[in-house]
Amino acid sequence: MNFITSTFYENFKMAFATLRSNKLRSFLTIVGVVIGVIVVMLISSIISGINVAVEKQVESFGTRSIFLYKMDIGIRTSMPTREERMRKPLTMEDAEAIGNLPSIETAVPFLDISNNFFGQKINVTGKNGKTSTSVQMNGTLPQVEKTTTETLIEGRWFSQSESDEKANVCLIGSSVKDAYFPYDSPLGETIEIGGTEFRIIGLLEKREQLFGGGGGNNDQSNVIYMPMGAAMKLKPNADDLFILAVAREGQLEKAKDEVQDLLRVRRHVKYGEKNNFAMETAASLIDQFGAITRGVFLAMIVISSIGLLIGGIGVMNIMLVSVTERTREIGIRKAIGARQTDILLQFLIEAATLTGFGGLIGLLVGWLLTLLVKLVMPSYVPLWAPIAGFCFSVFIGLVFGLFPAWKAARLDPIESLRYE
Repeated sequence: MNFITSTFYENFKMAFATLRSNKLRSFLTIVGVVIGVIVVMLISSIISGINVAVEKQVESFGTRSIFLYKMDIGIRTSMPTREERMRKPLTMEDAEAIGNLPSIETAVPFLDISNNFFGQKINVTGKNGKTSTSVQMNGTLPQVEKTTTETLIEGRWFSQSESDEKANVCLIGSSVKDAYFPYDSPLGETIEIGGTEFRIIGLLEKREQLFGGGGGNNDQSNVIYMPMGAAMKLKPNADDLFILAVAREGQLEKAKDEVQDLLRVRRHVKYGEKNNFAMETAASLIDQFGAITRGVFLAMIVISSIGLLIGGIGVMNIMLVSVTERTREIGIRKAIGARQTDILLQFLIEAATLTGFGGLIGLLVGWLLTLLVKLVMPSYVPLWAPIAGFCFSVFIGLVFGLFPAWKAARLDPIESLRYE
């Protein structure tokens, strides 16, 4: 074992000395490997970061949550179909019926009044004179407090009596607070929504942002919640209803079956026909998103592999040149007792050292770039990414260095000594 270790160490020293003596040539040879490893690092960090952010975002609604909407929920790769657009919306009565199911803890409707079919928006104006039409506005019920949709950090949710009276009270997200009340507590202040003054009674915790937030609909904290009746007063014809149902502990699968059966009956879906509503859970949404990112990841890995292959071809080319340049050296080594396996191992280690060094450079540059990416979007470097990048770079060296090493090992010692 000591002999093998010593032989490997000596070959590694010889390989490293060769690389040092040809610095520019060695660097140009491994550029493809460096680029390939950088791409692997960036892709894995971005996709892993997005996956983690999406999981946190979806799971913030609760792992027992069931999301219900008239159109398909999740990551869309195309516009809604005509059949989806023509579906009748969910109703308050649907939410009430779902809430009465034995496996459901609570069912909360959310009425989006931010926009309608004709693109009409509601202005939100603060005392500081700022006006915006990009705030997300939802009417809901007091039962929302029982869900994990939002976390209250100041004030309170509206009461049942305020809901019944259609009181002009609201809770605002942290981005709304920053825009309209940057220096003071918003509690007790008023904000004008669609020409009507609403009293602020609660402030919500800032939600983790996907893709850096960006304001408007991309900012999960740019939101206002108000009693359902108050929302209906602002937009009497609004019908864009979303229902969040929370299953009882340990009854998620049973709840999904009961909710689906109930809505199919209420929405007159015939036996064998496809649901005319969407039903998803946190797990299904995460799986759906994960399937898309896995496909993107595989496609990008194939593209980045081209850089690694180009680097491998460069390594094979430079190793063939090295074998030719060092023919006499190989002859001398064989003359003093070096075996074919010794020569083979020497050149294989040299090729692997070359690409491994390129892999390390790629990992360092890639890691620095992921820190820059993290400033604008989610980025997380999984443990396997640098390990896989380095191992693959060494593997490239071994594969593409095999033919030059085999050629060097097969050289005739006498002919090699005569080589000028």
